[in-house]
Amino acid sequence: MEPNSLQWVGSPCGLHGPYIFYKAFQFHLEGKPRILSLGDFFFVRCTPKDPICIAELQLLWEERTSRQLLSSSKLYFLPEDTPQGRNSDHGEDEVIAVSEKVIVKLEDLVKWVHSDFSKWRCGLHAGPVKTEALGRNGQKEALLKYRQSTLNSGLNFKDVLKEKADLGEDEEETNVIVLSYPQYCRYRSMLKRIQDKPSSILTDQFALALGGIAVVSRNPQILYCRDTFDHPTLIENESICDEFDFLGSESSNCDPPNCD
Repeated sequence: MEPNSLQWVGSPCGLHGPYIFYKAFQFHLEGKPRILSLGDFFFVRCTPKDPICIAELQLLWEERTSRQLLSSSKLYFLPEDTPQGRNSDHGEDEVIAVSEKVIVKLEDLVKWVHSDFSKWRCGLHAGPVKTEALGRNGQKEALLKYRQSTLNSGLNFKDVLKEKADLGEDEEETNVIVLSYPQYCRYRSMLKRIQDKPSSILTDQFALALGGIAVVSRNPQILYCRDTFDHPTLIENESICDEFDFLGSESSNCDPPNCD
């Protein structure tokens, strides 16, 4: 694979007219291969002058005739980076979503990806589950199955996880997660209830039912979103593909078949 090339990872997960949907893709960031899959959160900067924000990858597809590779993401900004600014009603771990999905070509999306997020100080720092603690009684496999069924609409990500492992990536490489406000509240409540308990309890069904999130990434940051805003200049970004917006609306209403 060439350093600047893009490549689908895993088997297709759906068909809709001339479009083929996928679960993940591989690209190079600072000379190193990286894989992003559906449901991943990652840091982006839409233009060099824009503040860093969080993107959630929601859809990946290819137009079979033109071979165009496309993506649809939701963007989250800190309150102070929105036109209204931060006020006393905003929580310290709160982000605000752009009201419209952002559809861009994959070649442009990878240019947005920002690797240096050292200055990002917001978010609840959750203690990661120790990987060795997941090796007992099949907990690791159970956790992956839970995240596939709950966070990725039941799609089978076994082939994607294998590709990530071959690259030396953890199953949960993301360092940031955005929850809904109810999920965030349940998570904070759960943390209090299991305080001083071993970290492996986060993989138990009891903790998951209480809103627990079994994260295994390093220094994960938990944020929440409960509001949206209209971004005043995003529509002027040359990378935005408005002509494909109808596809995002249609495909969100159709259920692609699961991939085994």
